[in-house]
Amino acid sequence: MTGFASLIMVNIDCDQPPALAAFYSEILGWQVTHTQDEYAMISDGTTSIGFGQIAGYAAPTWPEGPTPKQFHLDFYVDDLADAEERALKLGATKPDFQPGGDRYTILLDPAGHPFCACLRS
Repeated sequence: MTGFASLIMVNIDCDQPPALAAFYSEILGWQVTHTQDEYAMISDGTTSIGFGQIAGYAAPTWPEGPTPKQFHLDFYVDDLADAEERALKLGATKPDFQPGGDRYTILLDPAGHPFCACLRS
């Protein structure tokens, strides 16, 4: 199927855009291209992720709870244990619920959004 558009950017709501941009910049190796208190952005030169400050932001309470997950990102990694260790050092947390077995690990970014480190096969 041929589309008529190209994805250039995804925007993520949060409470501290510069901190979340710095976190994902380290995860992906992308450059922080804009940063201010209310908005920050990272890019690989083709695609960007923006982080916008939302008043009264409430982190998702994944996997259950009153605030549902709004989205999640999946990333390929070559080594799950190494990716987990590096993400945790950057401020991620690891929830107890891990349905991926040895195929993927679910982590939460500093704003509480789930993301998956998926073993590249």
